[in-house]
Amino acid sequence: MSGDKPIELPSEAELAEMSRDDLVKLGTKMDGVELVHYEEKFPVPGTRAERRAQRAVALWFVISAVAGLAFLGVFLFWPWQYESPSNAEGHLLHMLYNPLIGLFLGLSVTGLGVGALLYTKKFIPDELAVQQRHDGPSAQVDRATLVAELADAGERSGIGRRSLIKRTAGLGAGVLGLGVTAVPLGALIKNPHSDSETKNSLWHTGWKAEKGEKVYLRRHTGNFHEVSLVRPEDVEPGGFETVFPFRESEREDEHALVAALKRADAPVMLIRLRPNQAVTKRAGQEDFNYGDLYAYSKICTHLGCPTSLFEQQTGLLLCPCHQSQFDVFEYAKPRFGPATRPLPQLPITVDEDGYLVARSDFIEAVGPAFWERKS
Repeated sequence: MSGDKPIELPSEAELAEMSRDDLVKLGTKMDGVELVHYEEKFPVPGTRAERRAQRAVALWFVISAVAGLAFLGVFLFWPWQYESPSNAEGHLLHMLYNPLIGLFLGLSVTGLGVGALLYTKKFIPDELAVQQRHDGPSAQVDRATLVAELADAGERSGIGRRSLIKRTAGLGAGVLGLGVTAVPLGALIKNPHSDSETKNSLWHTGWKAEKGEKVYLRRHTGNFHEVSLVRPEDVEPGGFETVFPFRESEREDEHALVAALKRADAPVMLIRLRPNQAVTKRAGQEDFNYGDLYAYSKICTHLGCPTSLFEQQTGLLLCPCHQSQFDVFEYAKPRFGPATRPLPQLPITVDEDGYLVARSDFIEAVGPAFWERKS
C-alpha cells in the first residue's frame, strides 16, 4: 500500500546468514501477509488421537495399493477371451473381466484421493491469512524466501515425521502409476508375431484355412446367424458384393458366425467384370481369379477404411475416407490418393457343389503398413 513504510531488504551476506524461520517471516512481511489465525491439529505430537488419524489415512493408501495390484493382476492374467454360454464357468469369467477392471482401477484412484483428502483434513494446520497487494522485491530475495516458505509449509504439514503415511502413500501412488502405465502398454506385452502362422496374426486373416477345412465365400444378409453361400451365377456382370469367410464347423457356433462378419480383416469385394474385359494381372497371381470373378480385400492399404464404391465402367474402386482409387482392371493398383500399395487379391475357385471358396489365404498382409511389413 502506498502509505506503508518500505521494508528494508537484507544484503546478500545477511540473507545467507538468516535461518529458515527468519526467511519465512521476511517473506510474509514482504508479501504483505498478516497471519490472522493459526492452529495445529495436534499441538502435542505422538498422541493416541494422532496415531489413530495416521492409521486411518494409511488404510486408504493401502486400499489404493491393494486395488491397484488387483487391477494389474486382472488386466494381465484374467481369462478375457470369449467363451460360449455352453461353457458356464468360462463364460462367467469372461463376463467378469471388464467389471473387475473398472472396479479395481476405480477403487485404486478413490483410495488415493480419499487418503489425500483425509490427510489434509486431519493434519494440515488451520490457517487464515490476509495479504495486501504490493510491488515485489528483488529476484534473489524472492527465491530465498519462497524456498523457505515451501519448506516451512512441508514441515508444518507434518508429512516429514509421519513415515507410515509417507510409505503407504508412495505405495498407493506407485502401484496406481504402474496400472496407468500398463493400460497403454498392454497391447505390447504380447508379441503380435508369436502366433504368426494362425489366422489371428498380422500376417494372416480369417480366410486362412485351419486343419484343411474349406473356407466358403459368405454374404451378409443382415442376419448374423444366417449362412448364405455364394455361387458364380449370383453375381451379375459388372456387379459386386461384399463377402466373408465361412467354415462348416462354425455353423452351430453362434459366436463364430457373428465374429466372422465382424473381423476387421475379413471383408472382401467380390467383383464380376464384364465379358471380354481387358485385364492386367499381377505377376505370380495370374490364376487367382475364377473366370470374370475377382476377389480383393476391402481394407484400404492407406489407413484401413472400406473401399466400398465401385465404378463398373472405369473399373475403379474408391475409398471414401481419403479418396484413394484402385484400378481393378490392373490388379487393384492405386491410381489416385494416398494409398501406395495394391489391394491384396484373394485366390478363389468353385468347389464340387458349385460354391465359391477361397483357395488359400491372401499371400500378403492386408490393410495399412506396420513396422515389420516390407511390401
